[in-house]
Amino acid sequence: MVNAMLVLDLVERAKTVPTGATFTVALSGNEADLTAATATITGWCERTGNELVSATAHEATVRHGRAPDPLAGIDPDQLPGTRLWMYTNFDCNLACDYCCVRSSPQTERRALGVDRVAQLAAEAVEAGVKELILTGGEPFLLPDIDEVVAACATHLPTTLLTNGMLFQGHRLERLRAMDPERVTLQISLDSGTPEVHDSHRGKRSWQRAVNGIRIAHEEGFRVKVAATLPAEQIHELEPFHVFLDSIGIAREDQVIRALAHRGVSESGLELTVETLIPEVTITAEGVYWHPVAADHDDQLVTRQIFPLKNAIDQVRAEFIEYRMRADAAAAWFPCA
Repeated sequence: MVNAMLVLDLVERAKTVPTGATFTVALSGNEADLTAATATITGWCERTGNELVSATAHEATVRHGRAPDPLAGIDPDQLPGTRLWMYTNFDCNLACDYCCVRSSPQTERRALGVDRVAQLAAEAVEAGVKELILTGGEPFLLPDIDEVVAACATHLPTTLLTNGMLFQGHRLERLRAMDPERVTLQISLDSGTPEVHDSHRGKRSWQRAVNGIRIAHEEGFRVKVAATLPAEQIHELEPFHVFLDSIGIAREDQVIRALAHRGVSESGLELTVETLIPEVTITAEGVYWHPVAADHDDQLVTRQIFPLKNAIDQVRAEFIEYRMRADAAAAWFPCA
């Protein structure tokens, strides 16, 4: 009788919530009664396509229907933990007026250092990471950038972000020490002519970046070009694409991103942990949700960098929680 009443209660309670939402049923009795009740709920869920979420001495929580896969529909390359970003440093030879992490010649270096990078790269393999991405600041300001890159490329394919302006003298030698078969360079360039680029990054920076692209190609590197533009300009890109075509940048290597309201930028997209698919990012200060906010405490995940797998698991768990919360809210508030 108790089990029959419990099943009726489950059926009635399930009718009160939308698919994907949870409901509770009260439990009472001695240990044997609770064990029997839990078994009844488990069996009912298996037969009806529902899900027992949890059971205590006082109540059971049941999901109406199976929980949707919170990661369904996400490009495999964007799954949290597929790529690992590392800020090698924060100082830069430029002071771009929209830098998301406030880099400049006056910014403190805050370098990760070769030892930590090497440990991160080694642990990344075990954690299931497929690609390492090094950024700054300007990584080529580091006297040991070739060692930093080698510590990564030994383990996984590595992309190095740079403004491309420093490929001369001893820094060119450090570039030549890198393995073009394992390392891709991503160089920042915001326009097909100097005016727009230089207005944000400084006089003659466009020409020096274009020269850097040419040198990188001559040294045998695959080169990506990344542009940062206000959202309203992103639909007016064909002339820029044509220019990049003309200097040997494949269309799939032409990366266009919208300006973010972060760092020193006074405008741009508002990006939060709830609206961003996370890209696990490591700095000398800790683990961040996304590289666009690696200098902002609102996207700090944890100060504990090691073990890396724990940090990645934490980011994934928080992301799943945000996705499930958003799905539940959408289910409760249909508009038509």
